[in-house]
Amino acid sequence: MFIDSHTHLDVPHYDADRDQVINRAREAGVDTMLEICGSDIAAGSLDVGMKLAEDHPFIYAAVGVHPHEARLYDEALEQRLLEMSRHEKVIGWGEIGLDYYYDNSPRDVQRQVFRRQLELGRECRLPVIIHTRDAEEDTIEILREGWSGTGGIIHCFTGTQMLADAAIEMGLHISFSGVLTFKNSEELRNVARTVPMEKLLIETDCPYLAPVPYRGKRNEPAFVKETAAKLAEIKGTSIEEIALITSANFKRLFKLQ
Repeated sequence: MFIDSHTHLDVPHYDADRDQVINRAREAGVDTMLEICGSDIAAGSLDVGMKLAEDHPFIYAAVGVHPHEARLYDEALEQRLLEMSRHEKVIGWGEIGLDYYYDNSPRDVQRQVFRRQLELGRECRLPVIIHTRDAEEDTIEILREGWSGTGGIIHCFTGTQMLADAAIEMGLHISFSGVLTFKNSEELRNVARTVPMEKLLIETDCPYLAPVPYRGKRNEPAFVKETAAKLAEIKGTSIEEIALITSANFKRLFKLQ
């Protein structure tokens, strides 16, 4: 059984067939999914994501403000997130972090909001789900100065060996997505070879980044097994072993066992 540690099932991409997508995931052996609420806060994604977690016993939720939307962060939103964080299905804070590729929010605002949400994650005793793109040095610096909480994840890892080493040193997990299967991702596969088995997770980051052989199509949780298969190949083990290890890692991190 697989666990998809990062989904965005709240987005409009699934409005026409969301139930079918979830059913296909279950049929493919996806036992658990972590819904990352807050893909588009202005459009109501926090509510949609939470309802998915409430309606399905095998879907859990994380709440937080993505760096793209850091400019929207204010006291009222913070209080709403804190209230949501007390829900029994909320097991993580995120996704939070820095994105200097798109710069949808000013970088100084991203850094300020990232620091604040790390504080909240620590206060709420929730693992953090971290997004970082073209911002490795600042991400590492802020984590080293401000995170001593209950673990977390560098999600959809596409970074360097430096970032992987720093994250593992700080006790964080590394989650690989379908990018691991891309033809031009040999450097990423080299990094994956070095990540300890007890720190590995798998995800889709759906609806984005569909793995080979679905690249270019809408991603969905059922496809997480393709990333598991590639990781098994990289690690020289079986897909069943990767499923067992990554599921155990997820449950241990989020205290689900």
